[in-house]
Amino acid sequence: MTPRDDRLMWPALSAASLWPTMETLQLWAQIVGKIRLSQTPWLNHGWHVSLQVSARGLATGLIPHAKVGFSLEFDLVAGALVIRVSDGGERRIVLKSGTVADFYAEVMDALTALGVACHIDLTPDEMAEATPFPLDERFRTYEPEAARDYWRALVQVDRVFNAFRTRFLGKCSPVHLFWGAFDLAVTRFSGRTAPLHPGGVPNLPDAVTREAYSHEVSSAGFWPGDPGREPAFYAYAYPAPPGFEAAAVAPPARWDAGLGEFLLPYEAVRAADDPDAVLTAFLEATYAAAADLGGWDRAALECEAGRPRIPRRVD
Repeated sequence: MTPRDDRLMWPALSAASLWPTMETLQLWAQIVGKIRLSQTPWLNHGWHVSLQVSARGLATGLIPHAKVGFSLEFDLVAGALVIRVSDGGERRIVLKSGTVADFYAEVMDALTALGVACHIDLTPDEMAEATPFPLDERFRTYEPEAARDYWRALVQVDRVFNAFRTRFLGKCSPVHLFWGAFDLAVTRFSGRTAPLHPGGVPNLPDAVTREAYSHEVSSAGFWPGDPGREPAFYAYAYPAPPGFEAAAVAPPARWDAGLGEFLLPYEAVRAADDPDAVLTAFLEATYAAAADLGGWDRAALECEAGRPRIPRRVD
């Protein structure tokens, strides 16, 4: 497959085509994510609450519940939320336009019927509108094809992010989707503690933010946009070392002072002759800026890129 053929695997995305389906899917994902949160022991930096890109959409992985386990998966190909329990039980909830309150009720009823009833926090996190799920009677639009295009993009982004992840020996997060901000992210850690985070994230306890940023990070991710901004890749450091905003990161990436991070338009990656190379260059350049300016021990933290079937060489 040539680089030009490879570009066809990256679907065209725009804020106009994705919104408001993304808003609807994010609210649904908050309900599913909070179910996982309610049952799973806390793992550093909130890694236990995230969703993973699957061969059909977005999935929780196995969630413990008494002596059984269960999982939830947004099957964006079939258009259903699939709930499976390790004792063989299964329920499917059709993904369609409607109210968040109705979706919440369907999910909770299904969990009860399957014997894995859960009690969750009812308020959305990190969203300006924080109507409790059972009270959110506003009609929400869901376009299946928009959701599938978004998922097809995630499949490609997940692949590139995971390849990038293999180049790091130090502590590194999985490639995972946080349903609060609805971004797919991968985060590298220097190994050193960070200054106490100031908090202040909308509708998110400061204790959660401070635990998430307890150590120095270089983080990158993909966000599907909103009515005012197009889908984009981002990269930031916490704490941002002096001079980070002026780092040599090649256009069309740019520093956004308001967000405090570098942005690379998704369309610039999709339209490139070699999308993988453009995205990888962005990931490498922003990480190098954070690590070099922040004084990370790069020689101890980095390694060659992983290859299938070949163990990392240790001399």
